[in-house]
Amino acid sequence: MFRQIKFPAGHTIFQADDAGNHAYLIEEGLIRVSLSNAAGRELNVHIARAGDLVGEIAILDGGPRTADAVALTDVLAFSMQVTDFENLLNRHPSLSKAVIALLCHRIRNTIDKLENVALHRIEVRLGRFLLNAINAEDFAKAGPYELKLGYSQSELARLLGTTRSKLNVTLRALEAGGVIKWSAKAIVCDRDALLEMLKENGV
Repeated sequence: MFRQIKFPAGHTIFQADDAGNHAYLIEEGLIRVSLSNAAGRELNVHIARAGDLVGEIAILDGGPRTADAVALTDVLAFSMQVTDFENLLNRHPSLSKAVIALLCHRIRNTIDKLENVALHRIEVRLGRFLLNAINAEDFAKAGPYELKLGYSQSELARLLGTTRSKLNVTLRALEAGGVIKWSAKAIVCDRDALLEMLKENGV
């Protein structure tokens, strides 16, 4: 049913409008899911990591791919075909509830991203992203919090719907304000300072 498959870093796994014959459950690595246009503009939808399912929409509704998927790192995943997925749901009906929950989670994230890009300045987008990343981690201590994102500043800029140069300016401004400390490998965050910054911006 599941076939283990490897993708090297930089490999295009699928593109928007491709036929959707497989979904991929990530065991190791990072996959960028993004949208782009003919002019070359690109918006990261999300960065999928271990435990995430990629490509599920097309195998659920039978339509074409809705986005591009590219391996950011070497990726180890399990591939399943449409018939395998349908058989799995038929044998384990309770999984349907988990799939619905996954899709609802994706919709909420998409709405949040649209709100960020359309309504908020870059520092707010970055602040909300960092808070979400902190909340997603199971930190045993109270802080400060070191986030090792696992992808480049350019990828983070795409994820936030901005340019690398603007993100760089914002990172430096937040560091000067004592909200974060950043390097090429990690961002160390003061959660309370992030919350205060967002409050000052009406969020």
